[in-house]
Amino acid sequence: MNSSFTRRNFFKGAMIGAGIAAIGSHAAEKVPVIQGFDETDAGNVSKDAWKPVSDRKIKVGIAGFGVCQFGAQFGFQNHPNVEVVAATDLFPDRCAELAKRVGAKKTYASCEEMFEKDKEIEAVFIATDAPSHARLCIAGLKRGLHMATAVPAVFGDDQLELADELLATVKKTGLTYAMFETSSYHADNYAMHQIYKAGGFGKLIYSEGEYYHYGNPTKGLGSYKNWRHGLPPQWYPTHSNAYYTCVTLGSFISVSCMGMPSIQERRMPKNNAYKNPYGSEIALFRTNEGGMSRMNVCWDMPGTGGEQGRIYGQKASFVGRYSGKVDVTKVNVAKPPLPPGMPAGAHGGSEGYLADDFINAILLKRKPRVDVACALNTTVPGIIAHQSAMKDGETLKIPQYQV
Repeated sequence: MNSSFTRRNFFKGAMIGAGIAAIGSHAAEKVPVIQGFDETDAGNVSKDAWKPVSDRKIKVGIAGFGVCQFGAQFGFQNHPNVEVVAATDLFPDRCAELAKRVGAKKTYASCEEMFEKDKEIEAVFIATDAPSHARLCIAGLKRGLHMATAVPAVFGDDQLELADELLATVKKTGLTYAMFETSSYHADNYAMHQIYKAGGFGKLIYSEGEYYHYGNPTKGLGSYKNWRHGLPPQWYPTHSNAYYTCVTLGSFISVSCMGMPSIQERRMPKNNAYKNPYGSEIALFRTNEGGMSRMNVCWDMPGTGGEQGRIYGQKASFVGRYSGKVDVTKVNVAKPPLPPGMPAGAHGGSEGYLADDFINAILLKRKPRVDVACALNTTVPGIIAHQSAMKDGETLKIPQYQV
């Protein structure tokens, strides 16, 4: 059994993230150490040789090179079926650095300009600020482009209508849409999904997920127009919720969520645009198969960090090791090989897999690992969970999304 299934290297210091300070707008400045970027162990990977599915190269544009530099992080520039032809960022120096990192010969002042003027691109990866993800993906799909996006799919109460529009646009265009949820390619999550598909767990009675990312009490991680400042925890729920939705491809149908007011000044409602008092929110969901899920998102608990989860089924459970009656000899839980020269990347060796999955979904005309329905069923429950927390845990119904 691979050691990745028996332990996870999450709690890497007493104060993960405590030293992270806000940085300026420009790529030339030093990038802070960001939680997850040092987790590069891909876990259990097949020893089989990589086999190409096509000799075609998808012409890709990349938008966004902010604090996390996600535009270059997922390795599109290393994929044999990709030619990165265009790059864009609102800041000229960041745009130039992104183009250099990914080998793009053309640059644009904005994503909208790239959509309008570039007739060569076929697919775009959106790595911009979270509030812009849904709007830009809808615009790209309407332009006739396959779209991939960093998390979350939509952002906050004001974008619930955009969730419906995004789903409708994907259905209408028939184009590929993928959300790059890193937990979906963590070794344990991927194995859980394979076993679940094979019926090894039966229905899940209970599941747990945690996204703990402690932040500096006075200065948070930099963000465009300060969108991260005072962010309601459950508006960024995908890393934890994926330990149910990306395992089962199911959904949450209702939620009761509790929050605890933060003692950090920047998380007090008078000090953030969201009027959000909470640095930690704990949600209890009812799942579409009748079970329960406890999903936590916490920003203000010192000494914590990481993305992890466990599942408990009617036949067996997965709690960091195989237990119950799962016969793993009959289920292939190994992640597939990546193309030569393409690293698995950070966030548990997931980044390269998400880019490869998106490109293969286009080439093979199949669903990606996290398609639009899974993306929305992973994201929107957190928005409703925060509404519940603001109503002292009132149980609320959650919209359902399916293709």
